[in-house]
Amino acid sequence: MTSDSPGELAGELRVALAKSTRRIRSRRGGADLPDPQFNVLAILLREGPLSPGALADAEHVQPPSMTRTVNALVELGFVRKSEHPTDGRQVVVSLTAPGEAEVRETRRRRDAWLAAQLDTLTDDERRTLAQAAVLLRRIAAG
Repeated sequence: MTSDSPGELAGELRVALAKSTRRIRSRRGGADLPDPQFNVLAILLREGPLSPGALADAEHVQPPSMTRTVNALVELGFVRKSEHPTDGRQVVVSLTAPGEAEVRETRRRRDAWLAAQLDTLTDDERRTLAQAAVLLRRIAAG
């Protein structure tokens, strides 16, 4: 059931997006990382090496929380810490090859699951979702 009322549609979309997001996020790589750890790896793949403070800002968490996350990823061999090039009091966190592989495998599994779900739809339904994706990106940017 859908509605043209923005208020009712907002509720329907919120529930559908939340359920879809949970299903997608449940597909993980071989390390079965919790979402906060995976998110750090994905940020580092996209942005390159960053300080723990910049990672904390990107994830909207407190620096001590990010320090724990980074340390766990160091122990797993997915990131490395090195000296900051201009500030000896700071470190820079960078992705290792195994960390990059974990991001790519997780994304592959998530895309495969979603592609399988999309394969059950008609061509018209997939076209509708393609249009919806454009609109959802626009909403997310606003």
